[in-house]
Amino acid sequence: MNPTALAYTAIAASANLVGAAAIVSHSRWSVRALENMVALSAGFMVSVAVLDLTPDAITTHGEKAAVIILGGYLLVHLTQHTLAPHFHFGEEHHHVTKAVSFSALAGLMLHTFVDGVAIASGFGVSHALGLLVFLAILLHKLPEGLAISSLFLASGETRRAAFAASAPLAISSLVGAVLTQAIPILGQYGVPLAAGVTLYVGASNLVPEIQGKREWRLPISFFAGCVIYYFARRIVGA
Repeated sequence: MNPTALAYTAIAASANLVGAAAIVSHSRWSVRALENMVALSAGFMVSVAVLDLTPDAITTHGEKAAVIILGGYLLVHLTQHTLAPHFHFGEEHHHVTKAVSFSALAGLMLHTFVDGVAIASGFGVSHALGLLVFLAILLHKLPEGLAISSLFLASGETRRAAFAASAPLAISSLVGAVLTQAIPILGQYGVPLAAGVTLYVGASNLVPEIQGKREWRLPISFFAGCVIYYFARRIVGA
């Protein structure tokens, strides 16, 4: 068991709780700050998926990696936009049914499980890649926790229940990291699976959140995320 991978997964998972706390504590939340974070996260996540996770997966598994990458991509689409079609990153301002909020939670738990798989798999390849995957996942964890708690509030749940909804997301990430190191096949194919999931979250979840908003700060934040990843990659020696 790699304690470093578990420690970084725990740090990332705690951001789910922080995002939920920001909603239920009546804290004033800057929409502009959230949008900028989403845009920057999108650039960072697309970069780690394309520049590191996908090449490493193909180097290790050859053509088989492409099938697993696609499978990871489709898996997130199924859980977040087919079974839970209302889900989006950010604060929910419209009433939703309890079925929508719980289906979104179930979909996100699968997603956060793969977050844990991704971090553990990254550290399984190298410490540098593990750090980069950790940063990519950490950046979108806060909006993720904010989104699920906001959905539960919009469905009529109490603030306590809305905050509690973020706990399974954090736990799921830890379970993903533990099982990746305990189950050989999951550890073996964790990198291509993480590549597909990370690419989906960055390109198909986060980018649409900023598209259509005619503000230069958002594309600037997106490209900044790509540039920051490039320099972070050089710093950690990936």
